[in-house]
Amino acid sequence: MSEWLPLEEYVGTLPKAAMFAGLYFTDTERRPFQMLSAHRAGVWQFPGGDTDHGETPFETAVRECREETGRVFTGRPRLLATIYMPAGLWPVPKTGFIFDGGTLSPKDLQSIRLDPHEHERWEVRDLDQWADVLNPSAWGRLAAVDRARRTGQAVYLEMEEATQ
Repeated sequence: MSEWLPLEEYVGTLPKAAMFAGLYFTDTERRPFQMLSAHRAGVWQFPGGDTDHGETPFETAVRECREETGRVFTGRPRLLATIYMPAGLWPVPKTGFIFDGGTLSPKDLQSIRLDPHEHERWEVRDLDQWADVLNPSAWGRLAAVDRARRTGQAVYLEMEEATQ
């Protein structure tokens, strides 16, 4: 029979992991919105990023959206997807949460101000058109998140590679 460890000691035995969160937007024609990474060639992303200490996933999504697009999201949390990525590109596993950011009007899109240190440009495309520019993993994630939004059924994804 094993003995109980003090809490601090037990926590030290647990695996380390990181979290990220983002917002999924579409335009008024239901076309997904994504931004091209300034750091990773050919990588398109939702507004989002890594969770800071003491921050909830939804707070992360809202903060990252503001930092990356200049838009202040005031909606409520509606989870579309939970994403697990094993260690690989990152030295620890990552778990992510994608929330519904709603619909961006043409005026909303015109007001986007990207942080040039993070993203080169943004685009909205028909869902099928995104398949032409995304790797299979990123395409699968986008299609699953879009389906979750349309059906109201959140999804759980296990990704083979980091796309965030």
